[in-house]
Amino acid sequence: MRRSIIALAAVIVLLLGTSIAFILKYQKASKDYADMSVKQQDAESRYTDAFNSIAEIQDSLNAITFGDTTVGFLARELRSEQKLSGPQGREILEHVAVLKAGIQRTKEKINDLEADLHRRGIKVAGLEKMVSNLKANVAEKEALTAQLTSEVDSLQTKVTGLVAEVQSGQDTIRVKDQFIEEKRHELANVYYIIGSKHELKDKGIVDTRGGLLGLGRTMVTTGTPNDTRFTAMDTDQETEIRIPAKKARVLTPQPPGSYTLVPDGESLVLKITDPLQFRTVKQVVIVTT
Repeated sequence: MRRSIIALAAVIVLLLGTSIAFILKYQKASKDYADMSVKQQDAESRYTDAFNSIAEIQDSLNAITFGDTTVGFLARELRSEQKLSGPQGREILEHVAVLKAGIQRTKEKINDLEADLHRRGIKVAGLEKMVSNLKANVAEKEALTAQLTSEVDSLQTKVTGLVAEVQSGQDTIRVKDQFIEEKRHELANVYYIIGSKHELKDKGIVDTRGGLLGLGRTMVTTGTPNDTRFTAMDTDQETEIRIPAKKARVLTPQPPGSYTLVPDGESLVLKITDPLQFRTVKQVVIVTT
């Protein structure tokens, strides 16, 4: 009987030890499972963050678009001989600056993503390939930006030269226009003076010559057409000379058909009917009687 009791006690102790061992193993397994679940959740969270960062960076890269609109616009500006220093030119340069800033921000995001992955110890071939593709995309955008900047600089240089050339041409045209106007004015001008015989003689404008004993003497003009005592008149702009006398005659040899004397109340009006013929004689001396 005593042996049976001892044997039963031994079995009970063995069963108790086995139960305790199973309980301890179960607790350890539960703890390991909980730890693994936390690690899995953390890993999933880190992968989700990484994928979100990659998607954000890709969206930023997609927003950096390049087309032929900017370069085409510059080319049209060049063809139309417009400056790039106005509002449109500033808009183009600002566009290029925005592209550069966007690329720089994207590069910084990629660097931050790589540092974060390295810090967290995430080494997944798929993620590394995605990051590598992002870097390649950024490098391509940088190359396009550099090309665009070069084209902008080239077009600006051409436009600057063109503007200088146009300015020089305008200056030349302005000088020629001024020269032409001076010549036109010179051709169109006549210089007239009005006065009685005695007044004009006292001023040295006319003189009497020839004749005998005071008879048969003729009146002739002296001086030059642009004498300061004469009044200048542009026959392209004016065609009438008002004479403050009822009678008068033109002493200088203007072609007879180029003008006419018309009474106007207590005075006369010399009307130029053919300016081209009238101004063949630059000096106009009108003697009142």
